[in-house]
Amino acid sequence: MADRELSDQIADLAATHATGDRRSYLGARYDAGLAWVHFPRGHGGLGLPRTEQAAVDAEFTRHGAPATAQADNVIGYGMAAPIILEFGTDEQRNTLLRRIFTGEDIWCQLFSEPGAGSDLAAVATRAVQDGADWLVTGQKVWTSFAHTAKWAILLARTDPDVSKHAGLTYFIADMTAPGVEVRPLRQITGEAEFNEVFFTDVRVPDSARLGAPGQGWAVAQSTLMNERMAISGGAERESGMIAALAGLWRERPELRRPALHERLMRLWVEAEAYRFSGERQRQLLLAGRPGPEGSGSKITFARLNQESTALELEILGEEGLQHEDWSLRRPTESNLLAGGATHRYLRAKGNSIEGGTSEILRNVIAERVLGLPREPRVDGRPPSQGQQP
Repeated sequence: MADRELSDQIADLAATHATGDRRSYLGARYDAGLAWVHFPRGHGGLGLPRTEQAAVDAEFTRHGAPATAQADNVIGYGMAAPIILEFGTDEQRNTLLRRIFTGEDIWCQLFSEPGAGSDLAAVATRAVQDGADWLVTGQKVWTSFAHTAKWAILLARTDPDVSKHAGLTYFIADMTAPGVEVRPLRQITGEAEFNEVFFTDVRVPDSARLGAPGQGWAVAQSTLMNERMAISGGAERESGMIAALAGLWRERPELRRPALHERLMRLWVEAEAYRFSGERQRQLLLAGRPGPEGSGSKITFARLNQESTALELEILGEEGLQHEDWSLRRPTESNLLAGGATHRYLRAKGNSIEGGTSEILRNVIAERVLGLPREPRVDGRPPSQGQQP
C-alpha cells in the first residue's frame, strides 16, 4: 500500500469516528489493519514493518482520532496480543485480538508466586488434566489489573516429574471462572494497583492452552521479552520521569541550587542516550521478536526513574515530603506520572522489580547477550523430588 493511500485511509477513518464511540472507532481501526500494522492481515495488521507503527499512530493523532486503549490494557497490548499471535491458534487469534485492541477485554499476567522469588521456573501452581479441561490450583502474586481483568495469561506446572523448566504449560485463564479469588495488595504509595490471586480447582479448557504441554517456559520467555520492551520502550524526548524533573527545574527557579544542576544534566543526557539506544534496538527488531537485549533497556529505565525521582524530591526539599493520598485506592490506569513528586518517587521503586528484577536481568545480559559463563545451578532435580542439598 502506497504511503499516500495509507494516509488517506487513516484520515477517512479518523474523520468518520471523530465524534463517535471510541470502542467503535478502535474496532474499525482493527478491521482496517491499522491496529498493530506489523501483524498479519485479518489480525489487526497489514504485514508492514514494525517501524511503520509510530508513523501510523502519529497520523491518527494528527487527525484528532481518539487514543487507543493501551493505557487501560497494558498487559493486553504489550504481552497478551504478541504472544497470542505467535503461539495461539486461529480461533484464539480471531476471538481475542480484536477485543484486546478495543479494550473490551482487560488482561492480567499470572506468573509470579509467593514461594518462587525471582525464579519463574519454580512455579508451583498445578494444572492437572481432567478430560477436555485442566484443573488449576495455586496462588499468584503482584498481579496488576487482576481486579478488572477478564482474561489472564497463566503459567502452571503440568508435569512435576521432569525438570522444572520442562514441566510448565501456558494457558489463557478466565478471571471470572468459579474458584478464582482476587485480593488487593496495598503498595507503599497507598494504592492497590496489584493483587494476589488464588485458584482452587479452576477449570481451564484445553482449547485455552497456548503452545504444547511442556512448552510453557519457551512461551513465558517470549512473553517476558515483550513485557520488558513494553515497560521500557517507546520513549520520546524528555518524556516520563525526566520530564517531571526538567519541568520542575524550569518552572521553579527559586528551588535551583548549583550543586544539583550537574546531576540534572547528567540524568537528562542519560535519558537521551537511553532513548536513542531504544530506537536503535527497535530498528533491529524489524524482522523478529524482542530478544534478551531488551533487558538492558529495562534496567536503564528503572535506574533513570529512581534517580530522577530522588533528585526531584531533593530539589523540592521539605515540600517533597508531602504525599497526596495514603488511602487504599484502585488506579484506573498504569500511569507512572500520576500524583505528585512523592508518589513518583515511591512508585518508581517498583520499576526494578516488575517485569523481572534488575539482578535477574543482569544475569540475562551476562549469559545471553555477552556470552559469559552461566552461574552454577543446583536445582536440576524434578520438582517432585525436592531440591538438592
